[in-house]
Amino acid sequence: MPQTSVVFSGILGPGGSGQVQPGMGERGSGAGDLIFQDGRLVSGSLEALMEHLVPTVDYYPDATPPLTSPALAMRAMPPAGWAFSATRSPHSSAGLHPAGLWVVLGHKRTFIFTFLLTSRVFMPPHDLLARVGQICLEQRQQLEPGPEKAKLKSFSAKIVQLLKEWTEAFPYDFQDEKALGELKAIAYRVTQCDEENGTVKKAITQMIQSLLLSLAARSQLQELREKLRPPAVDKGPVLKAKPPAAQKDILGVCCDPLVLAQQLTHIELERVSSIHPEDLMQIISHTDSLDNHRPGPSEPVTCLTLQCRGDVAKTYSLEAYDSWFNCLSMLVATEVCRVVKKKHRTRMLEFFIDVARECFNIGNFNSMMAIISGMNLSPVARLKKTWSKVKTAKFDVLEHHMDPSSNFCNYRTALQGATQRSQTANSSREKIVIPVFNLFVKDIYFLHKIHTNHLPNGHINFKKFWEISRQIHEFMTWTQVECPFEKDKKIQSYLLTAPIYSEEALFIASFESEGPENHMEKDSWKALR
Repeated sequence: MPQTSVVFSGILGPGGSGQVQPGMGERGSGAGDLIFQDGRLVSGSLEALMEHLVPTVDYYPDATPPLTSPALAMRAMPPAGWAFSATRSPHSSAGLHPAGLWVVLGHKRTFIFTFLLTSRVFMPPHDLLARVGQICLEQRQQLEPGPEKAKLKSFSAKIVQLLKEWTEAFPYDFQDEKALGELKAIAYRVTQCDEENGTVKKAITQMIQSLLLSLAARSQLQELREKLRPPAVDKGPVLKAKPPAAQKDILGVCCDPLVLAQQLTHIELERVSSIHPEDLMQIISHTDSLDNHRPGPSEPVTCLTLQCRGDVAKTYSLEAYDSWFNCLSMLVATEVCRVVKKKHRTRMLEFFIDVARECFNIGNFNSMMAIISGMNLSPVARLKKTWSKVKTAKFDVLEHHMDPSSNFCNYRTALQGATQRSQTANSSREKIVIPVFNLFVKDIYFLHKIHTNHLPNGHINFKKFWEISRQIHEFMTWTQVECPFEKDKKIQSYLLTAPIYSEEALFIASFESEGPENHMEKDSWKALR
């Protein structure tokens, strides 16, 4: 069975000693039910983790505690290796990246991000928000009888800050009417202590306005992507005749492999930027429903697998990016199979090999894999006379990098090298890392399935969710890179809208180029005609 790229047994297992540490400030009855190892939160009951999320007058999640308590100073820090930056995403229409919690607030805000991200495995966001509202109400009721209104106002401001961080980090949690209703209910409660035009009310108003803008921007993006989805060519037109020689192909639009690889990178970064952390958690949220259909070693775990079992609206971004990979593979196969002359088909194959190599050099592994997949599709792979004329040394190197043996060990080594280059880069060109998305999905899937959610004592295995959150954080960091290459609208328009043959049409074009050679191919050709 495929394994994840990191060995987790020592990191995520239930073994090891732990200690219970109390929360900071006044907490509820479940707050002591948290286990720390070396000062880091590793497990706890769901109720304790929820209470740990909610601020009090004297406490805010992940805030730096007094230096007189070194153990508490480390209490909710993530595992080593986390790095956070204060940057803006070049692709985010709202300015701040949708994963803005860890982008904007720096490395101290990791428990909030990790718990808000991973808690949806156990409950939908609107239920978590409802529980947060209940805890807030209980805290407020304890404060109201007191004479000091300043404490009540301070508590309200911290609740608003938590909600602000939530709506910035995961705005699409609030597409759900229940969640939006819970948000408004909490906002109403915390503003009751504030005077007209007070700072708390102003903060709430700004938060709601920003949230609605983010939701509207995503809706518009989905509509635009639907309009740009390329049509498939049906069987009829292909059967009648090969396309005329004068009809434009990819070489007529761009004959420079480097330029085409750069334009593919533009498209990749634009499309992957529409994926948000909560979208990636759908990989986990929906895999629990796959127990009756557990994918085997040879069956890929894809976004399409998730889409047919999950909420289509919530997996839209994953589905769209997965679809782009398939469309690019089919476009490569179409461009090869539609060519009439063998000499020109040979040139087309060598061109795409060079494009894939340039993608590898850039760090665009997803497009590279899609191109290789397109050339390995049966209608292209069977063109033996054409391939005999191709200089395949470069192609052999590319296939070596994408060799699936040892869980794609060669690819993972190359990905690690690109990641290290990105971390020490002095230019935007060196920062580009676009992993093979289906392999990333598979890694998250098996990380979730291999390691248990709960420990023997009933606690949530928070070590596991630290690691899931770390991997998602790393992926989201890659999506923030601004593409340094000049955009060519003509080339991109062709890549996104050029007709793509269906699988059946590809076989027809392939057989017309090089006739069937064995009984199986002859039977297939006969059935297609």
